Amino acid sequence: MDKLTRTWLTLIALILATVSLAPFGGRIASAGLLALAFLKARTILGRFLHLDGAPGWLSVATVPLAIWLIVLWGLNAVALR
Repeated sequence: MDKLTRTWLTLIALILATVSLAPFGGRIASAGLLALAFLKARTILGRFLHLDGAPGWLSVATVPLAIWLIVLWGLNAVALR
């Protein structure tokens, strides 16, 4: 199986996990959804945009994304109180 097919299958699996987790509420479910969003974004950045082959660029793209998703989760956790 080539790399593109594995990437598509990975994204399909992550989408199915997102759909199965979406009906649940609460802080843990929202953290799971944001973690799945991070994994999907990292997969797209690394494999489709080929940032995994450029030294350091995948981290440059994913660290701000991780910070942003943590801030979103924090705001959501505060709103759920």
